[in-house]
Amino acid sequence: MSDTIERDDVNVMFLRTADEVREIQRGWARLEELVPPRGRKFYGTFDPRTKEYRVCVQVKEGDDPTSLGLELGVIPGGTYLRERLRGEPPAIYQQIAPTFQKLVKRAASPDQSRPSIEFYRERDEIDLLLPVAD
Repeated sequence: MSDTIERDDVNVMFLRTADEVREIQRGWARLEELVPPRGRKFYGTFDPRTKEYRVCVQVKEGDDPTSLGLELGVIPGGTYLRERLRGEPPAIYQQIAPTFQKLVKRAASPDQSRPSIEFYRERDEIDLLLPVAD
């Protein structure tokens, strides 16, 4: 069941990829090679205006994105419609696109100026966040 939440901005390092499964998988593999996952918060974002997917990791003190070949950015805060997925990888990943489609249908007014977000809470738990008008 979905609910509405408020989120703060999140500073991230990221890689840009095409919105294609193979490219997204390559992006995740590359980011996890550069920044070991242990103790880190990972996100995927999709910008509907540019059709660009970004694999992201929250910035920690001491991170040097330039030396890693990563860009710096911000995942914008605000109001989001949230749906939590639970399941084992890789099957859980197959639920992402259809669940976002359901969220879009439920949303009274999706905010096209902000990206949708995948927040990887745990290996087997992902929050899908669709931006909605505040």
